[in-house]
Amino acid sequence: MSRLQLALNVDDLETSIAFYSTLFDTQPHKVRPGYANFAVAEPPLKLVLIEGAGPGGSINHLGVEVADVDAVDDELTRLAVAGLATTEERDTTCCYAAQDKFWVQGAPDAERWEVYTITDDSPETGASGDAPEVTTATCCA
Repeated sequence: MSRLQLALNVDDLETSIAFYSTLFDTQPHKVRPGYANFAVAEPPLKLVLIEGAGPGGSINHLGVEVADVDAVDDELTRLAVAGLATTEERDTTCCYAAQDKFWVQGAPDAERWEVYTITDDSPETGASGDAPEVTTATCCA
């Protein structure tokens, strides 16, 4: 399964959750302090809300969630052959999930794209044992 990811900066998480729950007729898949995500079935979308990471309503980053690590590797190879620069992040914890991913660099308008798979959907802590932070400085950057 692949689906697009849209990560939005929001000013008020609870208000945003209420709005997007109504808009997409679904409840959040995961809610943590300053963070929520929706696994929207139709249209296939991973909607991520990040409170306080930037001006409300602005795009934090864009992405493509793929089925597994092999799909991440296939996309990484395909984009490298096409000449696009990438930055890999393997076995990382971000947005309350363990992931293997990479970021595509050099998009025409500097938008950030990640290609990722979730290897553990809901770790409560990061590698250090502390709760993972959800900020642009430590996650999704």
